[in-house]
Amino acid sequence: MLAVQAQGSEIRTVEGLATDGVLDILQACFHKHHALQCGFCTAGILMSATELLAANSEPDESIVRDVLSGHICRCTGYQNIVAAILDAASQLRERASDAGNN
Repeated sequence: MLAVQAQGSEIRTVEGLATDGVLDILQACFHKHHALQCGFCTAGILMSATELLAANSEPDESIVRDVLSGHICRCTGYQNIVAAILDAASQLRERASDAGNN
């Protein structure tokens, strides 16, 4: 996409995920599962995973791996990234359930 094609659109970057310096659930899960090393690919993966979790609250491993297929990470081997995304999905579902019960 060329920058001109985004004119008038809202653009969200990885810097917008944390609120007041507090990691969001996905970022916290990446930290918990050691799902990053050099950090070169992390921003793109976090943004793709954020979009996935907004669209699908119950992704399975194959769906997560399909979303990750557009990214190249030479450091992690993807296993910890997949685990972090699945953990975040579980925590987001739990949070939604708790909110629904209040």
